[in-house]
Amino acid sequence: MASAISANKAELLAIANSVATEKMIDKAIVLEAMEEAIQRAARARYGAENDIRAKLDPVSGDLRLWRVVEVVETVEDYFKQVDVKQAQKLQKGAQVGDFIVDPLPPVDLGRIDAQAAKQVIFQKVRDAERERQYDEFKDRVGEIITGVVKSVEFGHVIVNLGRAEGVIRREQQIPREVARVGDRIRAIILNVRRENRGPQIFLSRAHPDFMRKLFELEVPEIYDGIIQIKAAARDPGSRAKIGVISYDSSIDPVGACVGMKGSRVQAVVQEMQGEKIDIIPWSEDTATFVVNALQPATVSRVVIDEEESRIEVVVPDDQLSLAIGRRGQNVRLASQLTGSAIDIMTEAESSEKRQKEFTERSEMFQNELDVDETLSQLLVAEGFSELEEVAYVSPEELSSIEGFDEELAEELQSRAQEALERREEASREERRGLGVDDALAELPHLTEAMLVTLGKAGIKTLDDLADLATDELIAKKRTEQRRRDNSAPANKRPEDKGGVLATYGLTEEQGNEIIMAARAHWFEDEDAGADGEDAHAETSQ
Repeated sequence: MASAISANKAELLAIANSVATEKMIDKAIVLEAMEEAIQRAARARYGAENDIRAKLDPVSGDLRLWRVVEVVETVEDYFKQVDVKQAQKLQKGAQVGDFIVDPLPPVDLGRIDAQAAKQVIFQKVRDAERERQYDEFKDRVGEIITGVVKSVEFGHVIVNLGRAEGVIRREQQIPREVARVGDRIRAIILNVRRENRGPQIFLSRAHPDFMRKLFELEVPEIYDGIIQIKAAARDPGSRAKIGVISYDSSIDPVGACVGMKGSRVQAVVQEMQGEKIDIIPWSEDTATFVVNALQPATVSRVVIDEEESRIEVVVPDDQLSLAIGRRGQNVRLASQLTGSAIDIMTEAESSEKRQKEFTERSEMFQNELDVDETLSQLLVAEGFSELEEVAYVSPEELSSIEGFDEELAEELQSRAQEALERREEASREERRGLGVDDALAELPHLTEAMLVTLGKAGIKTLDDLADLATDELIAKKRTEQRRRDNSAPANKRPEDKGGVLATYGLTEEQGNEIIMAARAHWFEDEDAGADGEDAHAETSQ
């Protein structure tokens, strides 16, 4: 019997060592799984009601089994309790309330339910292996990794990464790229998520960061930090753009990324299945960067609207199709690269737009200020576009316009202020007609025109406004609307409408103040309720 036990000891330790090495997990976890399996087997033999513990010595392989019992005066549960008299036989000096150990003879390992024990061990080992995989990959997001294609399921590529598996979902693959079982494949680790079925490692070959990392591998100057990729945009499988900058004046960032006879960029292009890459010098000056980003098209003029985060680019007539690109690809990538919506128009269209704006502003001044056409056009030509600018500009600035004097400047300002008051009154009447509470008019930064806009959006009470987040109130549009982009019909393109008051140019700080002011009555109601409860308590006393 002794030789059988020692054989079992050696076998247990050998199994634990083998599993721990194969699965790359701690041997203690395997031993713990074995102890749990033996405990279950022992309960099946001695009774499931018993509190049975098992301990495997990690060095000798000795197995100890015992039952934990509580010392009580009157035994009610014979499986987990023992009286004082019986307890004294097991452990001298045992007293009521103590928990003592009742040794059990070892279970004959040849008779335990092998299937149940194996299931417990496998489950524990599997859980430990999953945790090890998650810990190994969670901090590697953004790295390029090489694996072997294991299978392709419903268009998703399953990649064997050695000690784990990753998946390249269909939308993260390069279009028209065919992955075959057994192929070696490189991808960037996009995300690692802990899920019930184990850690899910999501890979990508279509993300712009995959291209960034490939350049980092091919261009030592990028790896060393001498050159930096400041922006990247991709149309996977077709075309890409990167904006690069050099922190060493003696090194040309574009030339370094291209390499001798194009060797460096070609290595990246081959990995990306022939995707054409435009390497562009990055510039802090937005206008310069936009001109570079729209290469190979020639740009005549750039007008930047920082409030709307939009850029208007004027190009010669013969450069329009080149600037837009096939199905809007060139302007779309340039827009992603700059982080702003880009509108492309020809010289003729730009001139027509400016003329239209000039006419509209002239007519507005003519009607609102009750002046003749010549005077209104002169105001527009001097850069005035809104009544507020005329009403609140310094009188000296108005009187300095050729043909103007102080008397005329004062009269124009007076008329502009009266016109603004008329607008405000008209907006006030419209706001009340929409049913917007007067309480909203007391809030900071809100004009009557803004209140009309809120009313049209169904926001008519303090509570309606208080329920909004700041972004829902003031956030600007993020949708990049591009003219002549034929990739989708105009009525099918997604559009982010932004916040309700997005067009009024409110800052985030102002938006926060408006929301907090609208919520102030909530806290006043709570305080009033608390005061009422205190008063009621005092009266009761």
